[in-house]
Amino acid sequence: MKRCLDEAYPNAECELDFSTPLELLVAVILSAQCTDKRVNQTTPALFAKYRTAADYAGADRTELEEYIRPTGFYRNKATSLMGLGAALVERHDGEVPNTLDQLVKLPGVGRKTANVVLGEAFGLPGITVDTHFGRLVRRWGWTAEEDPVKVEHAVGELFPRKDWTMLSQRVIWHGRRICHARKPACGACPLARDCPAFGAGPTEFDEAAALVKGDEREHLLALVSNR
Repeated sequence: MKRCLDEAYPNAECELDFSTPLELLVAVILSAQCTDKRVNQTTPALFAKYRTAADYAGADRTELEEYIRPTGFYRNKATSLMGLGAALVERHDGEVPNTLDQLVKLPGVGRKTANVVLGEAFGLPGITVDTHFGRLVRRWGWTAEEDPVKVEHAVGELFPRKDWTMLSQRVIWHGRRICHARKPACGACPLARDCPAFGAGPTEFDEAAALVKGDEREHLLALVSNR
């Protein structure tokens, strides 16, 4: 199954735009209950205004809220970002730390966010258990756990540590493009032969193909057609 994921999504990566660890940390916080696309539409202006942890720590709340309003829950998110900036300045000289223990002690940062930052900004292996990841690994029978931390540990035992970051991204991409929650595109899925949940969605190719999303659609459908 992993080999099929590797083939299907060779270029899978975090779909949030960023150029520094701080920008990624902020973007992941903003992505809660919001699409990556909407976050990416919001962050260019935000990142131009707030360039350092100190900028967030000293932000005018009303102004910051207006910048991030399109991402929803903007008051709570503003509180997290201002607290994050202050904590980074006070504890880490304004820099984003590169350990899980330090990251999860920051305001607004849980294990999911920390693992994204470790994997994408620092190149350190981490398993990101978001909604898609948890749903798919349970659907595939990799674990029956519901708690994200337990899911992380259970899946981590199945694969080499060096594969964790890319595995996370590929599973998440598959969940967004093919293996949808309510109607997975089973008949157009490159993992179909190995999937214990095959049949949860339409199994006829044409009907399933209409459900496949993303810029990789033609590549994914070609993989299935050629088998």
